[in-house]
Amino acid sequence: MFKSKADGFYETVILQSINAQSKSVSQTYLSMEFPGNYPTNIADYTTIQHTIPKSQGSTGTCWCFAATSFLESEIMRQQSLSIDLSEMYFVYWEYVDRALDFVKTRGETYFEQGSEANALKRLIPKYGCVPESAYPGKPDYREFHSHSDMLAEMKTYLAGVKTAGEWNEKLVEASIRSILDAHMGEVPEQFTYNNQSFTPQSFYASLNVDVLDCFSFMSTMSAPYGQKAELVEPDNWWHSDDYYNIELDDYYQIIEESVKNGYSICICGDVSEPGYDSSKEVALVPDFDIPSEYINANSRELRLYNQSTTDDHCIHIVGYQDVGNETWFLIKDSGSGGFDGKNKGYRFFHEDYIRLKMMNIMLHKDAAKSVLDEIIK
Repeated sequence: MFKSKADGFYETVILQSINAQSKSVSQTYLSMEFPGNYPTNIADYTTIQHTIPKSQGSTGTCWCFAATSFLESEIMRQQSLSIDLSEMYFVYWEYVDRALDFVKTRGETYFEQGSEANALKRLIPKYGCVPESAYPGKPDYREFHSHSDMLAEMKTYLAGVKTAGEWNEKLVEASIRSILDAHMGEVPEQFTYNNQSFTPQSFYASLNVDVLDCFSFMSTMSAPYGQKAELVEPDNWWHSDDYYNIELDDYYQIIEESVKNGYSICICGDVSEPGYDSSKEVALVPDFDIPSEYINANSRELRLYNQSTTDDHCIHIVGYQDVGNETWFLIKDSGSGGFDGKNKGYRFFHEDYIRLKMMNIMLHKDAAKSVLDEIIK
C-alpha cells in the first residue's frame, strides 16, 4: 500500500525544541500493510545490559550513538560499571580529523555528519573519552543536539580553503575547532568524575576496556571471503579496510550466537524499506520483496550492487526472542523514528532483515571466536 508520511517524534518534538520548521513535503511512500501483531513487548526479550536510549536529535550522528552505546554495554559486561559516555566528545574530534584529512586530500574528503561505528577504534586511542557530564556537547538551553548550522558553517569555510588553496593544517584545525567550540562547547582537557580528577586519556585507562578488542565484519561478494577489506561507503571517509569479509551464513551466525551468549552488537545498514515502520516499531522483509527461503549471498549482493541496500543507519542490538523457528532482535535506536512508537528508543528486527539488509557489525572479538579461529591461524 501507499502511505502518507505523518509527523513523528522528529517533527513534533525535536524540531519544535530547536525552534525549527519541518522542511518535509507531502509525499507518499510504499509500505507493507503489517497485518496482525508482532513481538514488540520488551519484557518477552532476553536482554543484554545497556544504558537507556538517547535521541541523537537533529544530527546525522547515529554512528556515534550506536558505537558509544555498544561501548557502554561492554563496560557493563566486563567491569560491571554503568557509565554514561559523551557521544559528542567523539563527534567533535571526528570533525577535526575529517577536516585535517580534507587538507591532506586537497579537498577530496567527504565532509558530512555521517561516519562509521569503528571510528571509535581510531578516535579513542588518540583522544580518550569522557563522561556525558564532562561534555554534553550542546548549549544548556538546548534539549536536543542540532548540527545543521554548524555543519554548513564548516563546509563553507572548507570550500573557501579549497578555492584559495590554503592547505595549512594548523590554521584549518584551529578554525574548525573555533566553529565547533562555538556550537558544541570546548572539549575538556581535565575534569572531575566521582570526586576524582581525570584527563580524557586517564579516564579511558580507568575503564579497563580495550576498544581495539572490538572487530568489524561485513558480508559482500565484491571482496574475497576470509580476509580484511574496505567497507566501500561514503561514510567510511578514511577508507578503513579493517572489516573481516565473511560468508553470509557465518555473518548471521556471529550475530545470533553472540547475542544469545550475552554480547551486544553495533550494527549498521539500510532502513528505507517497505517492511520498516516507525509506528509499528518493526523491520521485516515482505514476501513481495523476496521470500525468506531465497535470501542468500546472491540476493543480498544484488541489493548492495544496485544500492537499494545502503549504509543508512547504525543501531545497537541489545536482546533477542525466539518466536517459533524465527529469531527477533531487540534494537536500541537513537534515530528520531526510534521514538515514534510506544517503546521509546527501541525497535524489533526480524532475522531475515538482518541477513538481507544490514551491512556491517562491530562486536567484541571473543563473541566472534568461532569464525575468527578459521581466519586467523
